[in-house]
Amino acid sequence: MARIAGVDLPKNKRIEAALPYIYGVGWSLSKKILKEANVSPDTRVFNLTEEEIHRIQSTIVNLGIKIEGDLKKEISQNIKRMMDIGCYRGIRHRKGLPVRGQRTRSNARTRKGPRKIVGTKKLEAKPKE
Repeated sequence: MARIAGVDLPKNKRIEAALPYIYGVGWSLSKKILKEANVSPDTRVFNLTEEEIHRIQSTIVNLGIKIEGDLKKEISQNIKRMMDIGCYRGIRHRKGLPVRGQRTRSNARTRKGPRKIVGTKKLEAKPKE
C-alpha cells in the first residue's frame, strides 16, 4: 500500500484514480502530477516501485501544490479572515447561512440545520356565562 502525503492510497486502483484520495488533488491535477513524474496512469498502486512513489511525492512538492493539512489550514484562515473583517461572505459564514448566493426561503436546510418549529398554543375553551 502506497502512502503519499500521509494518505494510504487504495492498492487495487489505478494510480490516476487513487491520487484524488488526497485532499486537494482532483482528476486533472492527478493527471498533471503523473505526467510530470513520468509515471504511467494505468499502473496499479500495488505495482508502484519505491522510486516512482518518491518521484510522485517530489513532483507534488516541486509544483508547489498545497494538499491535506496545509490546504485545510489555509482555507480555515481565509474564512476566519473574512469573518474578522466583516465582509458579506464572512457574515454569512458567521450566521451559518449559504455563502454563494443560494436562496434561503425554501431550501438551505443543509446549512441552516433542521427546522425550528415555532409552537402554537391551543386556546382553552372559555366557560360560557
